[in-house]
Amino acid sequence: MHGEIKDIDFGKKAHKYDDSWGRILRRFYGLLFEQVSLTPGMTILDVGCGTGTMLRKMADSCSINGYGIDMQENMIREAKLKCPEMNIQISRCEETPFEDNTFDAVITCLAYHHFSDREGFMKESARILKPGGSLYIADPHFPLVIRKLMNAVFSLFRVAGAFYTPKEIFEDFAAYGFEPDGYVFDGMAQVVKLRLT
Repeated sequence: MHGEIKDIDFGKKAHKYDDSWGRILRRFYGLLFEQVSLTPGMTILDVGCGTGTMLRKMADSCSINGYGIDMQENMIREAKLKCPEMNIQISRCEETPFEDNTFDAVITCLAYHHFSDREGFMKESARILKPGGSLYIADPHFPLVIRKLMNAVFSLFRVAGAFYTPKEIFEDFAAYGFEPDGYVFDGMAQVVKLRLT
């Protein structure tokens, strides 16, 4: 089957995204929030920041320097309203506008499985993170059979992305200077933690 790879467009429902997906989002946001070691003044980038909910949650808990990027203009608009003091802008995950060694942590929540250029994201994360910086990937965790079925459906319909296990993520990121820093599960939610060496 030929044709252009498509991406899922969440932007049309940006104004009610948190409400419509609220229960599922809260589980992922909560698990991710528990894993990130927040310290005052740290600089954090949320890749695929959506409406800025995760950045707002972190900033309300600790004085951080928050940045967010997303491809959906409507999501960015909502995120800027929610996080007016932060640097929120439209950008692709594999080609960000930031300087080398900018961030203490990079997070991505329910976005990694949508990335069409995962290798580009790996390379870019290694570039913009400070040495010793952390990368947190929160994404769905499915049993093997379901994961393979969903990945096959994505491929069949030419939809960008796929779902990965912590082991697969660790192996992929190793080539870009990352080492495993653990992972956690909570039902269908997983957070994979990596550290840039």
